[in-house]
Amino acid sequence: MDRLKLLTKRLREQDFRKQFAILFGGKMLGIATLLGLVKVGSTLLGGAASAAGLSSLQAATKAADIINPINTLWVLVTAFLVFFMQAGFMALEAGFARSRETVNVLLECVFDTCLCGLLYWAFGFAFQFGVGNWFIGHQYFFLQGAPLTYGSSGVAFLAFFLFQFAFADTASTVTSGAMVGRTGFKGDIMYSVMVSGFLYPIFGHWVWGPGGWLGGKIPHWMSNITGGVAFHDFAGSTVVHTVGGVIALMGAIVLGPRLGRKFKRDGGGPLPPHDLTIGALGAVILWFGWYGFNPGSTLSAMDFAGMGRVAANTTLAACAAGMVAVLVVYPRSKKWDLAMSCNGFLAGLVAITCPCYWVSPTGSVVIGAVAGVIVVFGVDLLEHLRIDDPIGAVPVHMICGIWGTLSLGLFASGSYGLPTPTGADTSATLKGVLYGGNWDIMKAQVIGSLACIILVGGAAFVIFKLIDMTGQLRVEPDGELQGLDLFEHGSAAYHMEFGQGMTYTTPAGGFPGGTLIGAVKKEEPVGGS
Repeated sequence: MDRLKLLTKRLREQDFRKQFAILFGGKMLGIATLLGLVKVGSTLLGGAASAAGLSSLQAATKAADIINPINTLWVLVTAFLVFFMQAGFMALEAGFARSRETVNVLLECVFDTCLCGLLYWAFGFAFQFGVGNWFIGHQYFFLQGAPLTYGSSGVAFLAFFLFQFAFADTASTVTSGAMVGRTGFKGDIMYSVMVSGFLYPIFGHWVWGPGGWLGGKIPHWMSNITGGVAFHDFAGSTVVHTVGGVIALMGAIVLGPRLGRKFKRDGGGPLPPHDLTIGALGAVILWFGWYGFNPGSTLSAMDFAGMGRVAANTTLAACAAGMVAVLVVYPRSKKWDLAMSCNGFLAGLVAITCPCYWVSPTGSVVIGAVAGVIVVFGVDLLEHLRIDDPIGAVPVHMICGIWGTLSLGLFASGSYGLPTPTGADTSATLKGVLYGGNWDIMKAQVIGSLACIILVGGAAFVIFKLIDMTGQLRVEPDGELQGLDLFEHGSAAYHMEFGQGMTYTTPAGGFPGGTLIGAVKKEEPVGGS
């Protein structure tokens, strides 16, 4: 009571009233400022709330300003897994090639990765994922003007860039598999620029980029054929593997076979791998990396069921394909073929990459089993056509990539839609013919596959022809006979072989499945086949 009287008395004093007004006003201003900061903070961080609980203030916030930390971490981890596939490619290609071109294979993979990274930073990513038109993007050159996240994904922009760079690098590396042993290193660089900088990102824009004509805003003529259904490729059976495989095919055709290569119809057969140990290890590393390739393509760690389904489907398809490929080859030689086993499970992985999100485990087993058969006869087909593909890039990546893309039209179960930053969206699902759907999905998949084969393949053939006209595509005969390691790089992977090369006699009828069954190893002077 005494304090109240004292306060009343003091308020009658003019100086006290001025001090009180200043202090009270300052406190109110501080409170108002604090409330404003809370409001702004809740707006910026509102993305952590569930979609059902978004307030009107959060809905007004630009999605590009919200980073989802869990999804970003998931994409980064899977990007690292996809990048580690380069180690698998290096080991696989080096092991399946001849010993005298090992250094060439390893350096080509390393150099191509460095080149692809810079090209993708400069303009490849812009061409693929920048806003543009139906053909190409023209935004984010040199990653300029990038928002905090890519689109509405909630994934940090540079994390998304890194993930997509790993995909671009994979497509370019696939190309080299059919061209080892006779491609000049300058020619390697020239075609790698075209693949990483133009062919892959432009086709990728058609399918995955904003407004692309295959997977985004499809043209009227395509809509009339497919009933409005767009082309679907979840993780890249077409965008990565068929693109890489069809470019590899064009390169092998323009290059021609290696010197001394005799095909089965001419009394020879595929040359055996020089080191199946490192080749098989590389193949299994690729299998491991595929767990980034496919599950990572959800771009969301919140779609728990989708992540698990994709990983399981990836595993089952690889298992079925690897086993079936061995069983298909066994009757020819009565031998269990390791090399075909490796190419078999890689074929299954390639095939399941497109439909992995939309099919059931049973469908995955069937898709993989069919891929295991297709890859064997794909090797036979190239041998019959006299196309020299030392690593099997065309049967594994192109042929089985096409099969995997088309298989979606048959095996899509009708239960799954798309992953989102907050979980799965099943408002629009895909249903294949075998599950009661119509042929619209299959029609869209056929159009996408044909576009890749005809347009990408045609462009690649012209590019390889132009490079060949410069005299840089194929190394000169003396260099090929000496071995690319010594001729192009001045060093050998195995120093015990300085001054001598390795060759193999070929049994009549060739090697079943393209392996060293029945081969007799012998040493010859450098210059042997």
